[in-house]
Amino acid sequence: MSEIILVGQEVPDFEMETYEPETGKFGTFSLKKAKEEGKWTILFFYPADFTFVCPTELADLAEIYPQLKELGAEVVSVSTDTKFVHLAWHRDEKLLEKVKYPMGADPTGKVSRMFGVYDEATGLALRGTFIISPEGKLVGSEVNFYNVGRNADELLRKMKANAYLIGHPEEACPAKWEPGKKTLKPSEELVGHVYEALNE
Repeated sequence: MSEIILVGQEVPDFEMETYEPETGKFGTFSLKKAKEEGKWTILFFYPADFTFVCPTELADLAEIYPQLKELGAEVVSVSTDTKFVHLAWHRDEKLLEKVKYPMGADPTGKVSRMFGVYDEATGLALRGTFIISPEGKLVGSEVNFYNVGRNADELLRKMKANAYLIGHPEEACPAKWEPGKKTLKPSEELVGHVYEALNE
C-alpha cells in the first residue's frame, strides 16, 4: 500500500481523467500543470455517482465555485466512478445543473488511496476534502463518513484563510476568521494573551 499524504507534506504529481461539465467533453486533471499555473487545488472526494447525499454536496460546492476560482483555486470532485458515469449523472441529476468544475475519475482508487479515503471494503471513497497549495503542499484535510454531508461555506472560509496566509506567513488565523478580521502574530508576548490581542 502506498504511503498516505499527511498535512504539511508535498503531494506527488498525479493525473486523473475527468468529465468537464463546462464543455461537455472529457479531459485530464494534472497536479503538475496546476502548480505550473500557480493554482490552489481542492480535491473533493465523495462515495459514488447516482447516490443520495453526494449530489447535495456537489450542488452546495457549485454555489461557491466562482468564489474559489477568484481565490486562484481549481476544484476537482473525485469518486471511483468512470468519466462516463460522471457524464451520465451530470446529465440526469437536476441538482448538478450548476456544477461547472471538473469531475475526476479514480476507478482504480489510486488517488483515493494516496489521500487515505479509499475504503477497501466497498471500493468507494469517503467524503474527503483536501486543499493543496500552489507549491504542492497539503495544507487542509477533512474526512467524513458516508452519512454526513459537508458544508461548502466552511471550505470557502478555510480557502480564504489559506490564500491570505500565503502572503502573510508570519500570521495565523483564529477560529471563524474572515477577511478583514484580526489575525494573530505568534510571539513570546502573545503567550497567554490571545484574548487581549483579539479584543484590543
